[in-house]
Amino acid sequence: MNYLLLIQFIVIPLISAFIGWFTNWVAIKMLFHPRDPKRILGITFHGIFPKRQRIFAEKLGKMISAEFLSFEDIAEKIANPQNLKKLMPMIEDHVDKFLRNKLSDEMPFLSLFIGDRTIASLKRIFMQELEILFPQLMKSYAGHLQEELDLEMIVTEKVSAFSSDKLESILFQIMSKEFRFVEILGGVIGFIIGIVQVLITFLFPT
Repeated sequence: MNYLLLIQFIVIPLISAFIGWFTNWVAIKMLFHPRDPKRILGITFHGIFPKRQRIFAEKLGKMISAEFLSFEDIAEKIANPQNLKKLMPMIEDHVDKFLRNKLSDEMPFLSLFIGDRTIASLKRIFMQELEILFPQLMKSYAGHLQEELDLEMIVTEKVSAFSSDKLESILFQIMSKEFRFVEILGGVIGFIIGIVQVLITFLFPT
């Protein structure tokens, strides 16, 4: 009798743990499978993500365009004076080469009248004007870019065009640990339920 009771204490929790793990494993698989609707015994089965991929893509597009990558943020970033200052040395070097080389090549007679002092003055004037012009130019460019590019639509179309295999692969790369935890949690809960069931049977025999 004790031997049979020991088997109950071991086997029933293990079976319950397997059922809990298997149930959660099936639930995770049903997030992605079946990829196409399948009708079985009058019930239509379709993976949650394949079924709602378009809705998922639309919500993701709205979230990215509104929260993560808005054109306002882009315009503010590229027009930031601190960022523009990083470009100034390269621009100044280009202006210097233009005044010293290209301008004299295109208009040789000017080289007779333009010396180092004049070039330095012209370069200083150009750089001052560019520092004023660039932020306005970048904001204007970002505005035109916003009119031409619908970021929300681009994200929506890209995600909607993902194959089911690719979508499943991406989500598993991101959430593989979480999915595994859910499977293990199902086994642990099932094991605990099995132990409780055995204890109830032992303490309250029929």
